[in-house]
Parts: sequence; C-alpha cells; structure tokens
Amino acid sequence: MNPARILIVEDEPEIADNLAALLTAKGHKVTTCLEGADGVARARKDTFDLLLLDVMLPRMSGFDVCKLLRADPKTSKLKIVMVTGLGRMGDVEEAFRAGADDYLIKPFDSARLFKKIEKVMAQP
Repeated sequence: MNPARILIVEDEPEIADNLAALLTAKGHKVTTCLEGADGVARARKDTFDLLLLDVMLPRMSGFDVCKLLRADPKTSKLKIVMVTGLGRMGDVEEAFRAGADDYLIKPFDSARLFKKIEKVMAQP
C-alpha cells in the first residue's frame, strides 16, 4: 500500500491518536480533527487521499460531513470510510446514501482497518 495523506475525523482523542499512530507507523501522513465542521474545513483546505470519518460527532454528524464533502467539487473525489460503533443496518445504508465509499464498525483490529483502506484506495 502506497503512503497516503489521511484525514481522521474522530471526536474521541484516544481513538484518533491510536488510529493516527497505526497509520503513521505504516508510512501514511495523518491529520486529525475532533469535530465535523473542522474536518470539512481541513478537507477543503488541504489535499487528502482518504478520510476516516466517525459518524457520531458533536454538532455535525459524520453523515452531514460526508454529504458536504461529496457536494463540493474540491472534495467530491475524496475516498471516505465511515468508522463508527453503530452497527445497525440503517446506519450502513445511511453512510452509503451520504456518499461513503465504505464502512468500518468499531471495535476493529488493525488488519481489518488496513484491508479496508487498501480496498478503498484501489477503487478508481
């Protein structure tokens, strides 16, 4: 897997830090944000290959972040993997309706995370 620029939007600092450490150890360049609005602003300001996006965020849900980024020509092609503790089927459908490329349910192990990232990054 080639090194990627990855934006993590996760409101729990420990989870964001753990994800960042895992991905940095694999050679990726990682930026983290703790809120949806900050994530949208950061994604529009910088160029990223992939967004790992939590669903449950303060003030703006991950679904709304995803929709905003898909509607913006600058970020519409960004690969988005929704990462959440919500495993209900309705949430999976909602993630894809919002424009997510894939979905990862917490808790997950690093092997599953890397497989999901590899799969999404290989998509045209």
